[in-house]
Amino acid sequence: MKLPTPFMQLPLSFDARVMAAEIEMLGEDVWRPHPQGFPGNSMLPLLALGGDPRNEGYSGRMLPTPELLRCPYVMQVLASLGATLGRTRLMRLAGQAEVTRHVDQGYYWAERVRVHVPIVTQPSVRFECGDEAVNMAAGECWIFDTWRQHRVINDASHPRIHMVADTVGGGRFWQLVAMGRPSRNDSAQWRPTLVPPNRDARPELALESVNIPEVMSPWEMDGHFRLIFGEAKEDAPLAVARDMARLFKLEWRGLWARFGTSPEGAPAYRMTLGTFLERIEPVASKIELNNGVSCYGVILALIGKFAISPEPPAQSPGGSGLTQVLPPR
Repeated sequence: MKLPTPFMQLPLSFDARVMAAEIEMLGEDVWRPHPQGFPGNSMLPLLALGGDPRNEGYSGRMLPTPELLRCPYVMQVLASLGATLGRTRLMRLAGQAEVTRHVDQGYYWAERVRVHVPIVTQPSVRFECGDEAVNMAAGECWIFDTWRQHRVINDASHPRIHMVADTVGGGRFWQLVAMGRPSRNDSAQWRPTLVPPNRDARPELALESVNIPEVMSPWEMDGHFRLIFGEAKEDAPLAVARDMARLFKLEWRGLWARFGTSPEGAPAYRMTLGTFLERIEPVASKIELNNGVSCYGVILALIGKFAISPEPPAQSPGGSGLTQVLPPR
């Protein structure tokens, strides 16, 4: 999610030692390689589709994995965020390793904040976002602007473990954000509230069940285009791209009024989308956004792949008829 500042520390703190002890008890076998194969990166799913730690998808109902259910304080930490939670993992970065510089431009992250709670870390671990860098200390709670270029460097010999939760937020969550601070240089009076371990707590997590549209509404689509073109560097092709997008949105609005999310509109939606993408590619591919990524690449990631759900594969006799599974990130 695009934020007004690179980093924001939320006014919560947690007992990182208790969290680390719960994670240590899970053992090494539950850790998995990073889905993109980054050297020195591994993960442990906590909230996943159907509670299955093997499922890296993000379309459907999120549930606790067996490993999360064995970590009562970690569940308490998640509940304290006051948010509807999406895919959540422990992310481990080995010593002398890094998370390479990138932008989270995929659809799932366009309107979701990525919450970081450091559990095991060192003062030398550096999290860079845009032109700023911070060391997130153990037990703190941070969000950052995933729309900017960012990376993490662990130049120590020991691993770094963060709990990383993706969320659209919630009433209490956005109140916490409003009380947060963008840097450590703010008022010395600012103090986060400790959420201590409570053996009697029975936290209930608010979890995602709706996250990918069957058909993208014209209003959601308009929001994505405003984000994309608002971040585009001004040059001649931009005006042409804006006009192409305007005509496409008008046509999509007409289809929406006619079909809504009815399956009978799928062929018309797909034809309209395909024609638009074909026409705008040579124009938008020449436009660069302020974060250094291609305008067309983001149009494809936010709209091209998600404006209409994937067409089900042909069902063979006796087949299950399952729809396509979105590729993991």
